[in-house]
Amino acid sequence: MKPRSAVPSDHPALLSLWQRTPGIRIRPEDALQPFTDYLARNPGLSLLVEAQGRPVACLMAGHDGRRGYLQHLVVDEAYRGRGLAKALLNETLARLARLGIHKSHVFVLRDAPQALAFWQAQEGWERRDDIEVYSMQGHPP
Repeated sequence: MKPRSAVPSDHPALLSLWQRTPGIRIRPEDALQPFTDYLARNPGLSLLVEAQGRPVACLMAGHDGRRGYLQHLVVDEAYRGRGLAKALLNETLARLARLGIHKSHVFVLRDAPQALAFWQAQEGWERRDDIEVYSMQGHPP
């Protein structure tokens, strides 16, 4: 099972994978048009692994020219423990490095214990306690 780049037609199957995975929150930005736009802005960086013709693992990734941003690293329950998450992570970081991006961030929900455990176990990844994240939906009032 080798990672391949995600394409817009993968959206329904990936959305289904995200929806059935604990610790993943679906947001308006996960709808088809934002998904397609994200892939177009970040070609070849969002990856998936298929089994029996359907995605069983994925990692969405992009960058701002300086830093990479990783989202929705998901492995279907039945396919965990096979190194798919690590393979996706390594391939994504290699692709970012080829673009000159050598620092990446991932935002992990506090109520996602499996995701937290995965990231805590990854060599070289450090939990940050020197920053707070603020988000805004839409435009200022």
